[in-house]
Amino acid sequence: MRNSLAVRAAHSDSLATVEEIVASLAERDRSGEVLTAVRQIPAREARFAPMPQWVRKELAAAYAAKGIAQLYSHQAAAAEAVHAGKNVVVVTPTASGKTICYNLPVLNAVLENPDTRALYLFPTKALAQDQLAELHDLAARLEDRFGVFTYDGDTPSDARRAIRERGHIVLSNPDMLHTGILPHHTKWTRLFENLRYVVLDELHTYRGVFGSHLANVLRRLKRIARFYGSELQFIASSATIANPVDLAARLTESPFAGIEENGAPAAAKTFVFYNPPVINRHLGIRRSYINESSRVAQEFLKRGLQTIVFANSRLHTEILLTYLRHANPAGVAQAEPIRGYRGGYLPGERREIERGLRDGRIRGVVSTSALELGIDIGSLDAAVMAGYAGTIASTWQRAGRAGRRQGSSCAVLVASSAPLDQFIVKHPDYFFGRPPEHAYVQPDNLEILVNHLKCAAFELPLSPEENFGGVDLAALCDRLEQAGFLHRSGEHWHWSSDAYPADTVSLRSVSSDNFVIVDTTGETEVIGEVDFPSALATVHPKAIYLHQGQQYHVDRLDFDERKAYVRRVDADYYTDAIRYTQVRVLESAAEARLADPNSGADLDAARSHGDVQVRSQVVGFKKIKFFTNENVGSGKLELPENEMHTTAFWLTLERALVESLPFPIRERQNGMFGLLYALESVATLLLMCDRRDLGTAIGEKSPPPGHEREPGADEDISDEFEARASAAAAGVANDLAAGIIGDVEFFEPNLFLYDAYPGGIGFSDPLFRACDLLLARTRALIESCECEAGCPSCVGPAGERGEKAKEASLAILSRLGAAKSDTAAAVL
Repeated sequence: MRNSLAVRAAHSDSLATVEEIVASLAERDRSGEVLTAVRQIPAREARFAPMPQWVRKELAAAYAAKGIAQLYSHQAAAAEAVHAGKNVVVVTPTASGKTICYNLPVLNAVLENPDTRALYLFPTKALAQDQLAELHDLAARLEDRFGVFTYDGDTPSDARRAIRERGHIVLSNPDMLHTGILPHHTKWTRLFENLRYVVLDELHTYRGVFGSHLANVLRRLKRIARFYGSELQFIASSATIANPVDLAARLTESPFAGIEENGAPAAAKTFVFYNPPVINRHLGIRRSYINESSRVAQEFLKRGLQTIVFANSRLHTEILLTYLRHANPAGVAQAEPIRGYRGGYLPGERREIERGLRDGRIRGVVSTSALELGIDIGSLDAAVMAGYAGTIASTWQRAGRAGRRQGSSCAVLVASSAPLDQFIVKHPDYFFGRPPEHAYVQPDNLEILVNHLKCAAFELPLSPEENFGGVDLAALCDRLEQAGFLHRSGEHWHWSSDAYPADTVSLRSVSSDNFVIVDTTGETEVIGEVDFPSALATVHPKAIYLHQGQQYHVDRLDFDERKAYVRRVDADYYTDAIRYTQVRVLESAAEARLADPNSGADLDAARSHGDVQVRSQVVGFKKIKFFTNENVGSGKLELPENEMHTTAFWLTLERALVESLPFPIRERQNGMFGLLYALESVATLLLMCDRRDLGTAIGEKSPPPGHEREPGADEDISDEFEARASAAAAGVANDLAAGIIGDVEFFEPNLFLYDAYPGGIGFSDPLFRACDLLLARTRALIESCECEAGCPSCVGPAGERGEKAKEASLAILSRLGAAKSDTAAAVL
């Protein structure tokens, strides 16, 4: 009873502190424009169900010894469905006990039949390590009657044979299944002959290109399991998304039952939308959302509340960490109370941070989306989000990292000036009243499917009767035979190349190469790693690389050895890369002229979608001073280009339309840039996708005869203008700055919205079909913005776009037949 009273008192104190912080933020909001929403989410009582009768007594006793004598209602429903042989997807919030939903029936089956095998797939190694600790605890309580092991890139080679023989439950990830298990299935005979269950944890992360790859990996897994006589049963767990059953079915090509009623308890939560104050209303400029996020987080930290801060990039993570450490310095001989957490940190460092959060030694952590998933970091008091996460689902997932099951908590979304952020905080009912987004995959994306078809042929010969996605398998195999990858013998195609196909296919990125970051300050030490595309922007020569708030100067980037050599420095600035992008049309899949919505007459513009080639290059960098964000220098770089074949939607503005605009050439161009900036934000809302899923560029349609620049070229000038303009503003080398084309008119510009993943993930066709809606809602977004000449919330900052950018953007939209909306709510 005494403990219960103490807990209630602690919860009461926590609630009072949260209310005090919200009140202090409200006091500063004299205009009533900063706190745009304060929502109280009430506590939720637990709903229990008895332990199922079929659970073995020793397993029930092991759970009871852990304090789990009965189940939450969703756990019982999921366990019953799995026991009945159904494929199940469990969809409940963070910290609702989803792991019991699959551990209970799987362990029960293993105890009943020791030959039973299960494969658990997690999107990250950290999640697998979390689950390993839980299963080891249960194994110890059950006298080690089952073997559980992780199998990933860190597994020692001498332990792998034992895992293959003795592992009843193997914990791995899609990447290791793809490269380390399926190609060597003959070594895993014991597993595949007895494989019954496949668990897919954090299902909602398998979207876009990663999910499309996983669907093909699972096709290969099912194919090999059938070869060994096994039929697989899938169990998936997911955070809340709009289409969990459909996603699970698309990934596995199997029917699923959904369990979505949550029986776990939850404490009360306060959710605050914070819009940084406007400091220049004419230009629409607000205070820096990074600085404001730091200030809001400090309100929680100084009152002793354990806080997580989410940032949307690695750079912003390190900048926020620098600011919060400056405000919360470690004492003499004390560990840092504020830590960073992101991809690129070494595994040991990440595990140490997770332990520090669980035991309370670390009072604050600044993270990328790496801690958005269900890694056990204990119960935190507050979550501060520096910028909108890009989707409703991700935002709720981040907010759920604070509060867990007991104690009042608070989540604060600090909006940036980007149009999407501003839309969300100014229309809170859209966020709180809408279901989360759909998760889309394209398993039959030809580029992805063909790569996995090669892997499948390496694993087992292909037969023309087989079904591998919705494609003509025989025709594809014939093409691969002509290319020298396959050889037909009788009725089967066999792998004939010397190459090992799985090694050349990365499930998550364009390149599978990582750069190791080597600190040469004292004794040489590896401090982190970074993937190839990110390396060009973060560890290029002369960059300031930030790691746990410490600045390192990059002395050398060794492409042959894939190493970046850095040394510790004390700098008062960080670097931000300038990227230049080119887009070229390869093939148009469909094209249609735009029409006047009233008369139906053709307009001087067209819409298209199809295949494009995207080339990008880091051409320079800016030096930005901490705290003030002053531009204090710049540099020019010559680094390799990245190329990507993807799909795009684009609008073509014909010459007659461009010439009809009543503005000088420069202002017309600014209007195009501003329009594309707004189009990207509205497209993200329409598609319900992450903003990082789309890229933008302005290119030039092939000029008329006699005016060609280069036959067949669709030269992109959008990001070239932007990158070079930024470089010029930063004072980069004069020859780079001089590359800006001042009064040269476009022939016929293409405004591109392209899929930011190789091969595309299916966004271009929906945008093509919804073009009228896209244009109407873009017009509504720009017209509803209160700024006078353009700002970051509509067409981009007036200082970068020019004073006429907003007016020119609206003039283009009116000529594109964009319907005029009466209210800002039309953007919804």
